[in-house]
Amino acid sequence: MDGASGAWQSPILSLIAIVAIVLPSSSSSGPVIHPLVEALAERIRCRRELLPELSPLAVDPELEAISGTLDGELLFIRNELHRCRGLRKLHLEIARLGAGLQILHSVFFPDPRFDLPIFGADIVAGPAGISAAIVDLSPVGPSLPSVVLDGLEALPVSPFKQVRELPAWGTIFSPFVQFIRPAGQEEESWFVDLVDGYLTVLSHAVEVSAPNAPDAASTIQRHQGQLSYCLQQKRNDKTRRVLEKAFNPQWADRYIEELLFDDPPPP
Repeated sequence: MDGASGAWQSPILSLIAIVAIVLPSSSSSGPVIHPLVEALAERIRCRRELLPELSPLAVDPELEAISGTLDGELLFIRNELHRCRGLRKLHLEIARLGAGLQILHSVFFPDPRFDLPIFGADIVAGPAGISAAIVDLSPVGPSLPSVVLDGLEALPVSPFKQVRELPAWGTIFSPFVQFIRPAGQEEESWFVDLVDGYLTVLSHAVEVSAPNAPDAASTIQRHQGQLSYCLQQKRNDKTRRVLEKAFNPQWADRYIEELLFDDPPPP
């Protein structure tokens, strides 16, 4: 697909008012994956493989591997989708624009029958370094389940130098959200380990969680909470405008509604 002029942004990070500036191409040998993007993607894949009853999730080939042009540079998006016991969709997206901007976006959506949070992690990388990184286990009920709360409270957090401020509307995140700009390779490594810690907490919660009945009040409440989470994400005009400029309005709607923030099916 061919795109018009515009700037590409990560769906999650654009929602918290990060302006991802397209960096100029500077390599004649082709784009090189940023070490943090590569390391975090591999860590997420490794943790994903340990989840119970993991299987690929069917995705339209048109949404699995996407290529186009934006401001004269090649835009490539790759999506990996899976599901497992307790989690209805595990999404890992890597986007690259020319030899400059690179984005990793990952969200794990729970099956509403299970008392589990939404895992989310994003990074924005360029030749000048990482402009932003975020990770959270976001509640879909009144609070995080106790097994997740205990795990996060026990999780050590490294002393990142540049902690970024969330917007006023960031109530979809938990009190444990980490939104930072890693300074150098050491802090990038810290962030990979931090995401690994969040995934470890989530994995343990998946292992010990049992499903509630589809018509249980708790299931219905979590279903409504996840609908609200997706709706708030889909209301972000900035994400939609960027996708519309890169592709077209119909494609943008489909990508957002079917892939990024699809509503959970009725329990």
